[in-house]
This record gives sequence, structure tokens and C-alpha cells, in this order.
Amino acid sequence: MAKANVFQFIREVRQEAAKVTWPSRQEVIITTVMVLLMVAATAVFFFFVDAILKWLVDTFIYNV
Repeated sequence: MAKANVFQFIREVRQEAAKVTWPSRQEVIITTVMVLLMVAATAVFFFFVDAILKWLVDTFIYNV
């Protein structure tokens, strides 16, 4: 097994990191807002699905 050279590894990591195209500040903000909106929409959707299922169970199983 080859002996790991720490300095070579660090140099290669820096070279690879230099190839990364980082998003702009505006792209990060837009993406973050979109994720928060989708999380909120999903939460509202599941809230209503849960309420409907609870109503169905209460109505047909427990006869409340």
C-alpha cells in the first residue's frame, strides 16, 4: 500500500477547489428563498392532508 503524502494531498485538494465554479450571492439568495417557499408549501399541503385524514378517521371509525 502506498504511503500517503499529506502535502501532495493538500496540493491536489487546492487544485480541485480552484476548478469549482462558486454561485454568486444572488444565486444563493434566490435558491435559499425557493427552498424556503417549497418547504412552506409542503408543510401546508401535509397539514391539510393530515386534517382531512383525521376527519375521515373520526367520522367513519370513531363516529364522532
